Parts: sequence; structure tokens; C-alpha cells
Amino acid sequence: MEARLFRKFTDLAYQHAGIALSDEKEALVSARVAKRIRALGLETEQQYIRHLEEESSGEELILFLDAISTNFTSFFREADHFQYLDELLRQWLAEGRRRLRLWCAAAATGEEPYSIAMVLREALGDSPADARLLATDISTHALSKAVAGVYESERLKPLTKQQSQTYFAYERQDERGTTWYRVSPALRELLVFKRLNLNQPPFPLNGPLDVVFCRNVMIYFDRRVRQRLIAEIERLLKPGGVLFIGHTETLSGLKHRFELVRPSVLRKPKGATA
Repeated sequence: MEARLFRKFTDLAYQHAGIALSDEKEALVSARVAKRIRALGLETEQQYIRHLEEESSGEELILFLDAISTNFTSFFREADHFQYLDELLRQWLAEGRRRLRLWCAAAATGEEPYSIAMVLREALGDSPADARLLATDISTHALSKAVAGVYESERLKPLTKQQSQTYFAYERQDERGTTWYRVSPALRELLVFKRLNLNQPPFPLNGPLDVVFCRNVMIYFDRRVRQRLIAEIERLLKPGGVLFIGHTETLSGLKHRFELVRPSVLRKPKGATA
């Protein structure tokens, strides 16, 4: 891919999604763009750039952002976060909290929000608490898979036998012999899925929130976008609310009021205002 065209694609990704693509991503961008060119029946990258610039509906721009977004995820990835979440939820419920609002900011294909939902469902037990989990992502393609909630058996390996049996039901076996399972209604009823661009605050979310998972997404943003995102999360969290970030991520260099609870887990001070 020519350097000038690569720069146009990276400019589009940054302008519309806050995704900062380094030169090392040229091969990835080229391969993903090639798929969109074929899908549209175009011939060149220049034609595709023109198509993105001239299309008024914005539909292809969304598909372009889908194509270059990385959606690697798994059930209970970075498992210590879910262990702490379980402790936290049970503590709050024992203290009499009757309203819980959680947000998974980068839901990808659904493994992370469904993992959160499993912990939430177990913690709730027979509690009458009103609990809801919002799961968002910029990728419509990834979200469609999350909403469907159907996973091949290989994806369920991180789950315990009890979790698999309780929260997933046999769906089908395909022609390759792969077995697929569907998420149970007991989890689905806790979740709301919504497309959201983390580069466009303020977000139309109903706060205040108790818990935010924003993991392994800030690594794709530069400092300016990270700062705006963290400020918005801080605004939405209630005092004492907790933010989970990825193990390799840090808020170093950003202005915020979060207190470090443990590595990659932060709390908004209890006395803090919005």
C-alpha cells in the first residue's frame, strides 16, 4: 500500500474512532481494506478511499472501522478481575445495595460481558436488586455476534463445567462437526447491547454507574483520546464506583482522581463529585 493511502486510512480511523494506527499496522490495514474492496466490487485502494469520502449514509465507514478493529477476546480473560468483581458485588449486596449498574465498554463478540453477567447472576442469587449490564462496542459486526450469543464449544473451555451447564444450551452441530452453544435467557435478561464510539463523548448513558470494564482498548488510543475517555468514565461512575482496565494498561500521564485498589483496578473516591 502506498504511504499516502495508508495515511488516509489511518487518518479516517483516528478521526472517526480515535484508533491510532502505527506504521507497523500497514499490512493489517492493507489486508482488511482489500476485503472491503472485493466486497464492493472495486479495484483499487484509491477507489475505496473515494467511496468512503463520497458515501453520504456513513454505512461503509462503519464497515471500514469494523474491518480494522481488533476483537480478540475470551471468556474470563484476566480472571483475577472477575474474582474481585464477585467479592465487590457480594459486599455491596450484603450492605443492602438494591440497584446495580455495570458497563462493559468494549464488548467485542460478547465473551467479556457474558463473563461479567455470569458473575453478576451468581452474586445476585435470590436478591431482589435491580441489576443491569450495558455492553457496547464500535463494531457492528462484533456486536451482532454478541447479541446472537452463540459460541462454538472451543470458546467455552475457560468456563467451569457448572457454568457451561447452567448458562449455555446446545444449539447445533455444523457440517464440520463443530458443536455450538447458545447463551441462556438468565444471562441475556441482564444485558443490553448498544453500538457506541468511545471517541465521541459525552456518552448517552444513564448513570451513575457502579462498575465499568474498559479493558484492552485504550492501547489503541493516543493520550488525547485516552484522557477524554477516562474523564467521561470518571463522570459516569458514582463515588466509590470501580473501573477495571487491562493488565497492560495504565492511567499514567492522564489527569484523573481514581485511587488504585490493586493492579489494573481503580476506584473513584467516595467523596468525589461528578
